Amino acid sequence: MTADAAADVFERHRSVLTGVAYRMLGRIADAEDVVQEAWLRWSSASREDVREPRAYLVRITTRLAVDRLRQVRSQREAYVGPWLPEPLVTDFGPSVPDTVERAVLAESVSMAVLVVLESLSPLERAVFVLREAFGFPYAEIAVTLDRSEAAVRQLAGRARRHVEERKPRFDVDPVRRRDLTDRFLAAAAGGDIEELLATLAPDVRLVGDSGGRAKAPLRVIEGADKVGRFLFAVAHDRTPDLGVRGVELNGGPGVLVLSGGKPDSVVQVDIRDGLIQCVYIVRNPDKLIGLVGE
Repeated sequence: MTADAAADVFERHRSVLTGVAYRMLGRIADAEDVVQEAWLRWSSASREDVREPRAYLVRITTRLAVDRLRQVRSQREAYVGPWLPEPLVTDFGPSVPDTVERAVLAESVSMAVLVVLESLSPLERAVFVLREAFGFPYAEIAVTLDRSEAAVRQLAGRARRHVEERKPRFDVDPVRRRDLTDRFLAAAAGGDIEELLATLAPDVRLVGDSGGRAKAPLRVIEGADKVGRFLFAVAHDRTPDLGVRGVELNGGPGVLVLSGGKPDSVVQVDIRDGLIQCVYIVRNPDKLIGLVGE
């Protein structure tokens, strides 16, 4: 295989590799670093005996991602305030035409699922991502992680139970989420506190991620009254040149808030039974860099 052919093969599989790495790490920069390292290993390796390039590249990427996740765990334990995944602009495009497959991919990058995946061990997370998001066979995952197939099945079962127990049940219909998001934002911006409260479930939660780099609550806010009044106050902060733009993030509708034309924050909501169950606000500037061009 020539160098040009090797590069073509890698580019053909780059989106899958990036998808695996992002779901493993929750950070775009970390995922890109892992994929770049995978490229360096692929470009310098002997490729003549590689019969399944996709499987080979996923194996390299997954192992690198597991190592990186173990490295960053201690950093996240010292993180200031709640930690949320870096918002990811999602557009699965025509390459994923099937509705069921698209829904699975969208859910696997949702804020709710990625937050739950943070509580898995690196190996459990790798098995869950490869099996549930990408449908890899157990035998292939076993080779990827250098574990027996029986061990991989045990890891998969444990990870699946853990995620099912902790994952909130939300309505993933994008139209409903968009409609309720628009209503929620209009109420906050218009100063209608009663209408704002009417969009919130009684036990709604607000999770803000600033990493200590911007103003955001350092603890999860719970309850419609507390969440509503916090959002009402934020919406009427006199920050100059604020703009709002709708964007698809992590498989669902989200809102990009701009200040002076630069990303200030990202807001996304999860809904159930026609009410907002959780509000995510990301304000850490390091996690908004990828949205500069949006």
